[in-house]
Amino acid sequence: MRVWRLWLLAALLAVVGCQPEKSGETAFRGTDISHEKFGGLLELTDHNGVKRSLKDFRGKWVLLFFGYTHCPDVCPTTLSDTAEALRLMTQEQAEQVQVIWVSVDPERDIPSMLRDYVTYFHPDFLSMTGTEAEISKAASDFRIVYRRHVTSGVGGYLMDHTAGSYVIDPNGKLRLFLPFAIPAQDMAHDLRLLMQKR
Repeated sequence: MRVWRLWLLAALLAVVGCQPEKSGETAFRGTDISHEKFGGLLELTDHNGVKRSLKDFRGKWVLLFFGYTHCPDVCPTTLSDTAEALRLMTQEQAEQVQVIWVSVDPERDIPSMLRDYVTYFHPDFLSMTGTEAEISKAASDFRIVYRRHVTSGVGGYLMDHTAGSYVIDPNGKLRLFLPFAIPAQDMAHDLRLLMQKR
């Protein structure tokens, strides 16, 4: 993993101000952030062209991640692991989860590209985008750090971004931060545990 990704993850955990819970059948594998007060409505446009916000998903567990389609490693790994986590759950449990993937690269990530990208990993995954100002606000609300990184590769630049996912409960409250590369088994464990504790 690149040094900047480690720095971004460390920075986020420092802002959140907590450490992952110890492993165990009754302990979360991710970081409990239920005492935190940040977040927002996430008012953006989905890949079908519909204006949406987190209020539209009340009653479901939302797994929220920020990234971009040209991401060489973090995004495809996270989406693949998330899809595997849902497969490890019962159908009834998986149907209670809505995965939302927000693009931080509106210049290149047009809706049709976003739809094809996220649904490749799972047909029920939803991507969202907006203007640069809308995305900047959403990222700031959720303490997501991102910046353009110029490169000589295809496309001319990469987007450095916070690598990790949030779990939001059916009432719209932040519950967990899942770090990049958390195993699918641990992700499924935490989602099941949250559903049991609700």
